[in-house]
Amino acid sequence: MRETAPDGRGPVRHGPPGPDSGLPVLPGLAGLLAAAADRTAPEPPGGGPVLREAASGYWWRRGLRTHPEDVVAAPGAPALLLALLAAHGGDVLLPRPCPAWWTPQARLLGRPAYHVPTPAECGGVPDPYALLETVRRVRAEGGTPRVLLLSVADDPTGTVAPPEIVREACEAAVAEGLHVISDETWRDTLHHPGDDVFLSPAEMCPGEVTVLTDLAGALTPAAWPCGVARFPPVGQARADRWSDHRARVLDVLTVLGAVVPGPVAPAAAHALDEPEDVTVRARRAATVHGSLAAAAHRAVLAAGALARPPRSGRHLYADLGPLRAGLADRGVTDSLELEDHLTARLGAPATGGQRLGDELGALRVRFGTGMFLGTTAEERSGTLTADDPAGLPHVARRLAEFGAALEELG
Repeated sequence: MRETAPDGRGPVRHGPPGPDSGLPVLPGLAGLLAAAADRTAPEPPGGGPVLREAASGYWWRRGLRTHPEDVVAAPGAPALLLALLAAHGGDVLLPRPCPAWWTPQARLLGRPAYHVPTPAECGGVPDPYALLETVRRVRAEGGTPRVLLLSVADDPTGTVAPPEIVREACEAAVAEGLHVISDETWRDTLHHPGDDVFLSPAEMCPGEVTVLTDLAGALTPAAWPCGVARFPPVGQARADRWSDHRARVLDVLTVLGAVVPGPVAPAAAHALDEPEDVTVRARRAATVHGSLAAAAHRAVLAAGALARPPRSGRHLYADLGPLRAGLADRGVTDSLELEDHLTARLGAPATGGQRLGDELGALRVRFGTGMFLGTTAEERSGTLTADDPAGLPHVARRLAEFGAALEELG
């Protein structure tokens, strides 16, 4: 069952970056970064008190009791996930598909990674029955499954898992002795927050879930690396550091030198405090990208392909299997060739499903909505403030080119 990257099929080991917002930096955040530019010392491993206090408040406002001693900060979610997997040990279970950077983390540590199918309604969270069956099979083969990674608001599918599915999957994982790592990077990018309910696994299984978030999801520019993790709250007696996963994560981050840059920390803490300028921008950006994702979704369906309706994030995951005959005429027979073809045709990254844990033979691809924002700072700023982003000439032109690129495959 152990899955490995296909040999001789291109640079599958290095996943592309996550979908960027493509929007100008907020003046307030830029000012804080500039004011701290002469700070030569980085944050201590795990983050300083101001940054961890801000992260605690962020989670308190979302209904998760959190104190600074429950928080660890690092230069981005990948460094945190690597440290978390090293701290917990054992085999890793992931939904299929999953973010491009998850599986390489397990492989880097030499840990077996097993992809579990997701339900028809959503991605990001494994089907509970498939999860139980996978755990049984892994153990029968001598494996030691210990960690389940999931994302309620999902990259790559852009879906938001219904609370009942989240609950069933988490209860199944905990019953089998798995620790759940919930990547909630995209929770603040819901396109229609009044229609979708985001239920964090930490609300249901508070003692068995570590929450992970990268601030680049909604709060800060991707170029300013900062991620935070919330560990299950414990009592004062963290006596046994070998069973204290937070302490072990700090050990790993210290060895790696994975610390938040000093000038970035004040801006990151300010963003986590969620002043009005940050929250208004985040909400507006989510609305705009949601509008663009919906337009791209319509274009995918019009071309005869398939995709779940996107509900969060800045991406869309499409299944071009129904267009297989037309793609074969162009020499495209798997997702790697599909990635190459569409990236060249669109002039923008189109991430093949082989990078996301999907089968190489499946013709699936993730599109980022950033390609529709515009090519200049002025165009992107105009898209952000428009009442009807899809109606702007430069956006409409790019959407038409996207639709035409898919239509010609039929």
